[in-house]
Amino acid sequence: MRRIGLLSDTHGWWDERYEKYFKECDEIWHAGDIGSMEVADKLEKIAPLRAVYGNIDNCDMRLRFQEVYRWKCEEVNVLMKHIGGYPGRYDASIRKAIYADPPQLFISGHSHLLKVENDFHLHLLHINPGAAGRSGFQPVRTLVRFTIDGKEIKDLEVIELDDAPTFFTQLR
Repeated sequence: MRRIGLLSDTHGWWDERYEKYFKECDEIWHAGDIGSMEVADKLEKIAPLRAVYGNIDNCDMRLRFQEVYRWKCEEVNVLMKHIGGYPGRYDASIRKAIYADPPQLFISGHSHLLKVENDFHLHLLHINPGAAGRSGFQPVRTLVRFTIDGKEIKDLEVIELDDAPTFFTQLR
């Protein structure tokens, strides 16, 4: 059994609450737009980090992390890519890979909007954890935690971080 902490789109923003919510996790997964090595290093001090780079990540991040990452967690085949789309509307850059060999769990970021959705046609669960950073247009910053136990994905929790992102703060 593995407890997973999932986040995306930190854009270089560190929040001490990441540690609070992820300290009991076996692994942390970051779905791209990490924004700085400092954020990646701090996450890795909490738990082992699996991550992909996103469209804002620099060359150093692209050397450290892959664009597309596929692995097995317990008995669940996982596929993660920052720009991935949603069930029925997968991004062209990943659509062929998803349809050729569907994972049980597909994770993406980029939109800054939390979404958990089943793809009943491909028999997979898609999770976009929203944005954990303060850059962007998201109304609420979010993190996700869940458990993978054998073939089962369960105990999914959404954590809302209660402060508004910088973009909305500037509009007020």
